[in-house]
Amino acid sequence: MVTLINKLAVAGQEQAPKAAASTTGTSCHAGRDEMDRAARAAGQSETLDRYAADYPRGPHDQPQSMCPAFGSLRVGLRMRRTATVLSGSACCVYGLTFTSHFYGARRTVGYVPFNSESLVTGKLFEDIREAVHDLADPEQHDAVVIINLCVPTASGVPLKLLPKSINGVRIIGIDVPGFGVPTHAEAKDVLAGAMLRYARGEAEKGPVQAPRTPRSQRPSIALLGEMFPADPIGIGALLEPLGLAAGPVVPTREWRELYSALDCVAVAALHPFYTATIREFEAAGRPVIPSGPVGRDGVADWLKAVGEATGVPSAQIAEAQNRFLPLMTAAIERAPIRGRITLSGYEGSELLVARLLVESGADLRYVGTACPRTPWSEPDRAWLAARGIEVRYRASLEDDLAALEAFEPELAIGTTPVVQKAKEKGIPALYFTNLISARPLFGLAGAGSLATVVNAALGNRARFDRMVSFFEGVGTGDTSGIWEETPRPRPEFRAKYRRQVDALARKRKSEEMI
Repeated sequence: MVTLINKLAVAGQEQAPKAAASTTGTSCHAGRDEMDRAARAAGQSETLDRYAADYPRGPHDQPQSMCPAFGSLRVGLRMRRTATVLSGSACCVYGLTFTSHFYGARRTVGYVPFNSESLVTGKLFEDIREAVHDLADPEQHDAVVIINLCVPTASGVPLKLLPKSINGVRIIGIDVPGFGVPTHAEAKDVLAGAMLRYARGEAEKGPVQAPRTPRSQRPSIALLGEMFPADPIGIGALLEPLGLAAGPVVPTREWRELYSALDCVAVAALHPFYTATIREFEAAGRPVIPSGPVGRDGVADWLKAVGEATGVPSAQIAEAQNRFLPLMTAAIERAPIRGRITLSGYEGSELLVARLLVESGADLRYVGTACPRTPWSEPDRAWLAARGIEVRYRASLEDDLAALEAFEPELAIGTTPVVQKAKEKGIPALYFTNLISARPLFGLAGAGSLATVVNAALGNRARFDRMVSFFEGVGTGDTSGIWEETPRPRPEFRAKYRRQVDALARKRKSEEMI
């Protein structure tokens, strides 16, 4: 546990503050529209307009997933010599801290507590500035990241007024409100883009710190998006015959890697939702390559796109394709997948996984992703659509469940509630985040990586049938659970109370009309 540093506390150790409120009375229980209005009134229009452009919403308000700020928190906690501090309601901070450690974070989450008085009077900003100064130790940190959650953002806590650096330690202040950033995947982009922008400014001014590991003598391709640790090695093998090397993975694990990432000849947008980060690469004059090397077709198209973007002769591109495509075909044929599948998730790699499943022989019917449609996923969308597969961007839980009902898959790959619903129906299911996305995906290593877990799940249908048969007749709804005597449903009580509630609602409506 971290030592308490003045106003900085370990999340969960401070007493929960009173319901925080801005000068307009907005609290963390207000709706999205009310929070948005309060934030704009407090001077946050520029930030919210940028988020609206970078992360367009779908036909509904927001995908149902974890708090978006988890994405930024995750990026900060995975970086060496980086302190990450949250400013928000204590309940939100506790939940984010719990989730971050559930997913393997081994670092302290900083927290600047507040109450209604300190928020309204501006004392919260002073506390944040004091905490930042306390943390800005160049012996310990390269950067300090401050993340405003919903209430401080809606109240206009001005992180942009913090110093850009203290004692040589970089200060990165970002707003990641749930009412402004749709998913935790895109919140990764908020912090990654802010850091890359800062690093680009440093590199433009003069010499910067060299990378920890020796740089390749070949031009490099920066890799955009979190991935399995073996994937950069596999991608590097694909790039070698083109005379190129795999560069750093962004989000990076250390500040100095940002300079190496900028020092690339092109960027591979393996995860297509990093809009702000891509903007910084483009500002540095780096071309961006969509999609990724998944499956035989994906490897062929990606090698061509990389070669053309970096000026590699066509004969050399064809040589690289001729070297790898037979190997890809053989690897996929050794690990076939046979079964009807639906796929959904919120990590951003759903379309790439879908392509690999289809090339492996799966009868894929539906792909849902919580992320938005962008130019960098367009090759994958077109490839899937050409095979009659429904692709749904900004998919809601209702979309995913409707696909489950419509296509009656033999295996459902999805988020926790989708997996739960599928298993209730006796359909084998796999959680996308932990069991699918946490595997090699690209190149030769990815060709057969999904077959083992997917085929094992497909083979479990008989077990699910036995379980459904065994538990048939066990109570559901009001009668679910463990009882000495099975409860007797009393629907007449509910009907009575429903009539009373409806009558009260009609009375209030008539009073409002008077």
